Amino acid sequence: MANKLRKDDMVVLIAGNDKGKRGRVLEVDKANGRVVVEGINYRKNYEKVRQTKAGNVGGIEEREAPVHISNVALVDPKTNKGARIGSKVKEDGTRVRVTKGRNASGTVIE
Repeated sequence: MANKLRKDDMVVLIAGNDKGKRGRVLEVDKANGRVVVEGINYRKNYEKVRQTKAGNVGGIEEREAPVHISNVALVDPKTNKGARIGSKVKEDGTRVRVTKGRNASGTVIE
């Protein structure tokens, strides 16, 4: 699976309960094709209360759950809308990511 999203990219959710919300990519799981996005897809994690030297540890914790990579789109910096990502080879031979599609401006993503 060709994964074109990277950590710290701004993305918008295009499907699911949080559709339309924006966030920053915290981590990318290339093997399973999933990304964790800041502030999106919160799930509750229940941990049994146990005693440690620091005190009681446990309780209910909310954290972001992974989202499939097909449900997010990169936010184009110029148009501020979700766009697809392509690649382009510059004159010096380096490969860069560019936005493409209807909502894209064709800008290079750094």
